[in-house]
Amino acid sequence: MVSISHETPQETRTRLRRVLAGAVFTVLPGHWAYHEHPARPMPQPSADALALVRDEESWSVLEPAWGDEAEIFGVFSFHFPAAADNSGFVGWLASELKDHLGTGVAVLCGYNSAQGGIYDYWLVPARLLDEAVAHVRSLVCTVNGGSSNRK
Repeated sequence: MVSISHETPQETRTRLRRVLAGAVFTVLPGHWAYHEHPARPMPQPSADALALVRDEESWSVLEPAWGDEAEIFGVFSFHFPAAADNSGFVGWLASELKDHLGTGVAVLCGYNSAQGGIYDYWLVPARLLDEAVAHVRSLVCTVNGGSSNRK
């Protein structure tokens, strides 16, 4: 469920850092890339694919990199507890990462009712993955003294 919060920017930041601390954070192994396919027929993605997205002209499949792609990503994910008010999370953390890393991110969201509901896949340039992960972990440590749900 989408929550509507009326709070100061500092209250929002504090709430979202608590949401981050309560989320299951997983760093996916390997490198990832988008592979393009014609709009018709629908491609059959590999069993390892994370996303299948299309526009009017083509399909994009996010899956393990083959090694010859122009853009290679590192990926991490968050599964949020069902009761968490994570409204604004993507904008907040994307801004944190932009300020810290100097680069933007791509975020894909999904829904898994067995794991609390909303989850996010975050894509960063592969060469910045370790630095992005360290920054995310530092945001958690300052909230709860270092304990978190990490994989």
